[in-house]
Order: sequence, then structure tokens, then C-alpha cells
Amino acid sequence: MADSERVTAGVLIIGDEILSGRTQDINLNFIAKYLAQYGVDVAEARVVADAKDEIIGALNTLRSRYDYVITTGGIGPTHDDITADCIAEAFGVGLIEHPEIIAMLSSRWGGELTAARRRMARVPEGGSLVRQVQGPPGFTIGNVFVLAGVPGAMRSMMEDVGHRMRTGVVVVSRTVRVDGTGEGVLAEPLERVAKGHPTLALGSYPFYGPDGYGSNLVVRGRDGAEVERTVVELVEALKAIGVEKLSAVDAN
Repeated sequence: MADSERVTAGVLIIGDEILSGRTQDINLNFIAKYLAQYGVDVAEARVVADAKDEIIGALNTLRSRYDYVITTGGIGPTHDDITADCIAEAFGVGLIEHPEIIAMLSSRWGGELTAARRRMARVPEGGSLVRQVQGPPGFTIGNVFVLAGVPGAMRSMMEDVGHRMRTGVVVVSRTVRVDGTGEGVLAEPLERVAKGHPTLALGSYPFYGPDGYGSNLVVRGRDGAEVERTVVELVEALKAIGVEKLSAVDAN
């Protein structure tokens, strides 16, 4: 498949707590796997602090480079939740309190909303909502989807993202597991096969454990038939140099 037909996404993870190590990000893994179902490749991911210039700079780079951008984090009620402000500034628009979110928050908490809670209703002018099952929604503007950082909320919002994207051809992935042989031996035949299939991605991922060591050799591409032929070719190339402990694994 030509690069022009590839659908790509960048992910922008926002939050001091990620960079400090206090919170471990698990959103990127979910996003990449979720989008893969729609044939959308996560091509780059960045982590930035809760700092306006860093968020805007990273966002503008990613949204100009990829078909879509997904951000996580920074849309809560506290003073350091500045993602909505940064998105609005990046797009050169103002922020409004979305009436549907205000109604949702009022119904949930009753009475007059505090200023902190009203912060969660702010959406850039021209944006539309990205809904979740419970709690305030995220929003989308241009090619950017702005989601919560809390994993449960983010995953719920993602259900309202995938169907809005232009889909690509889903990548097929196959793995050849090699036990008891190191990468130093596998590198030459793997490189030789890879050079013969420039439209595919071939990689080696070593493993070590109490049961031994080895590598998972992964073949990925959008042409399923070529992927299968390449796996056969790779196995033959490995056997030709004396590698015997091989097993094919369906990695999709």
C-alpha cells in the first residue's frame, strides 16, 4: 500500500504526573491497539508537561504531520488542567461553556455549579463533543480528539472516536518465535528477508526468562498474502543457517 493511502495518528499525552513517574501511562497501549482495528497507525507519541507552550507546540507539530491527533489528560476541574485552553489557542478560537455539558453537570451535582466544575464544560468554539458512558465528555476540533487522562474515561471516549475517522487497511501481523538462539545469529537472515520486502515491517523482539531465551521475529504489513509468503521465506532462511526451534504464532 502506498504511503498516501496510509492513515496515521499522533498521540499527545499531557501531564506532569506522567513525567514525574507518579502515574504510569497505560493509555497509549490501548489507543494504538484500538485504532489498529480501523487501519489507523499510531506513528508518533509525545509526553509533555502541563505547560502551555509545550502543549501547543507539540500539538501543532503533530496535527500538521498526521491525519489525526489524540490527546489525553488535562481536561479536569483543577488549575493545572489547561488542555482546553491550549487547544483553543492552537486553533485561534475562543472557549465557550457548552450548554449540554453544563446541563449534564447540573443534573449530576445539582444546584449551582462551582467554578472548578464549570471548567470541565469548556469547549473551543467550533468543537463538538466526544461522549463517554459516564461523566463529562471530551471534544474534537479539526483533526484533534481531546480525551480524558483517566484510563476508564479515556476508553469510554474512544468508543466515540474510531467511527469518526477515515479508515485504512488493517495491518496483518505474524510472529515467528525462535527459542535458544540470540539476535546476533538471527540478524543477517532477518535483514536479508526484510530488504526483499520493503513494503513490510520486520522486527526482532528478544525475550529472556526462567524457561530460556530467544526472539520473536515479527512480520507486519497490509498485504496479507505477502505477509504469509514472507513468513515462509523467513522460516526457510532461518533453517538454512541451522536454526531449528521455530514456531509460527498468529499475532493479530
